[in-house]
Amino acid sequence: MRIRAKMLLALAATLAAAGLVVPAMQPAYAASLTEVTSFGDNPGRMRMHVYVPDNRPARPATVVAMHGCGGSGPGFYSGSEFASLADRYGYIVIYPSATQQAGFGNCFDTWSDAAKRRGGGSDPVSIISMIRWVQQQYGGDPDRVYATGSSSGGMMTNHMLALYPDVFKAGAAFMGVPYNCFANAADYPPGSSQCTGGSMNRTPQQWGDAVRQAYPGYSGPRPRVQLWHGTADTLVPYSLLQETIEQWTNVFGLSQTPTSTDTPQANWNRRRYADAGGTVQVEAYSVQGAGHTLPSAGMAAVALAFFGLTGSTSPTTSPSPTTSPSPTVSPSPTISPSPTTPPPTTPPPGTGACRVSVEVNAWNNGLTENITITNTGATAVSGWSLAFTLPGGQSITSGWNATYSPAAGQVTARNVAYNAAIPANGSITIGFQASHTGNTAKPGSFTLNGASCTLA
Repeated sequence: MRIRAKMLLALAATLAAAGLVVPAMQPAYAASLTEVTSFGDNPGRMRMHVYVPDNRPARPATVVAMHGCGGSGPGFYSGSEFASLADRYGYIVIYPSATQQAGFGNCFDTWSDAAKRRGGGSDPVSIISMIRWVQQQYGGDPDRVYATGSSSGGMMTNHMLALYPDVFKAGAAFMGVPYNCFANAADYPPGSSQCTGGSMNRTPQQWGDAVRQAYPGYSGPRPRVQLWHGTADTLVPYSLLQETIEQWTNVFGLSQTPTSTDTPQANWNRRRYADAGGTVQVEAYSVQGAGHTLPSAGMAAVALAFFGLTGSTSPTTSPSPTTSPSPTVSPSPTISPSPTTPPPTTPPPGTGACRVSVEVNAWNNGLTENITITNTGATAVSGWSLAFTLPGGQSITSGWNATYSPAAGQVTARNVAYNAAIPANGSITIGFQASHTGNTAKPGSFTLNGASCTLA
């Protein structure tokens, strides 16, 4: 990459010496995640990171990949497979970072009046600005723009497809909710939300009308939709998958009865809804036994195949997951340790070689807790366990990015396969949902691989 840059500079100098106009050079990022600090209108006050593979076509596709609540763009980059697949298939990935503080904090705004209006402001407008920036800087193909995301990012995926059907070609929403499910910011936190409270039930017509009202008068093609949900998800109830299916099939004018069903991989039950021409406009995956854990290994490749970016419609092999730090909400909450969880393989860091920060969001009888672990030592940690004591009356009901055992009292959180490594000066975020009987305090101390951590 340095040699190529020197050649371009030499060419520019030659042209300038000859009195010719020197073309503006596009930035070369050498296939690394790069933050863009000025990308246009940004009413959502979001941050933008972009991954540009070295090998890409002249008009590359763009994938907007969105994290879950409490996460970040760099976290979703590290803990999902979209960047490694971009190296293989030559598309550009935008990783937005949300800053809105409803619910868990750092969630994508899918609740405000501004966010529900096309061009109304907030996060949707910021995301469109990021897409336009990539198209201007890298010649991104405006006919190949796609959205995907996990949890809050999955919710925003459905949201963007509803508001901007003329921008997106397709989307893949992991653990999302239908467009316009949340009434307002007060309806977003899980303890008080009618949307995610487990009883949300509207008719397909009502859901479809919500999408049609998002862009009144629009009569062009709609983006195809892929939906994923775990049957054991309690944070964003599995029942919302059916509500989202009803929304998009109604928008496409399709029957509620799938045109085909199959099990493409073990525990993946797929329903497909095709139009009269045989094109699958909506497909939905029920992942048996999975909690709030998606996307897990191989699912990103299936999403990209649905987008048409892999040259096939159903990949037969699944790429291995990345092992660098992961986003806040992505594969793997369980309450008991997984038998495949790698044991710690490095010596425990010394006292002060780790730092822990904790954020708690509580309601009447429940709470969520996000825990950020920072390795302040000089060497990477490979395999970890974090021990802490839950205050009395608290009991973990579900978690993400770690396994937790037992559910109450002195708890040990252990890494999962994709976030076993914490590089020197690197951080990972884990979290859980818990019930409580009135005490919503944070744990008072933490130990990483047996050594005490400082509290931020």
